[in-house]
Amino acid sequence: MLHRHLLAAVAALLLAVAMPTAWKGAGWLQAQGREAGDFVAGVEDLPLMPGLSEIETASIVFDAPSGRIVEAYAAGPVTRDQVLAFYGATLPELGWTSEQQTQFHREGEMLRLDFLDGEELTVRFTLSPD
Repeated sequence: MLHRHLLAAVAALLLAVAMPTAWKGAGWLQAQGREAGDFVAGVEDLPLMPGLSEIETASIVFDAPSGRIVEAYAAGPVTRDQVLAFYGATLPELGWTSEQQTQFHREGEMLRLDFLDGEELTVRFTLSPD
């Protein structure tokens, strides 16, 4: 358990260094980059929901002996319910099992979806060792 918290702390620290100006209130991240239909950076088989654009400058991919840690962000004019419905239907087809509406497990990894409100909904994808 302590190991998981340590990995999360390292990921958060890397994120803070990588994007020091990102936290600026409502609309704190602006969607840039790839079009819908792509995959989330660092997770080659995690589709990016149509309507979301990945915020490439905010992504972190870190390989550790215990597994990979990925934190990626995407934003768009979608609702939380639409995101949950899309990933709730899509991820099980890719081998993920749902523990909670926003948490999935597969082959020793955990994927968590978090939501940040702003001008557009921002989704944070966090992949870590299970």
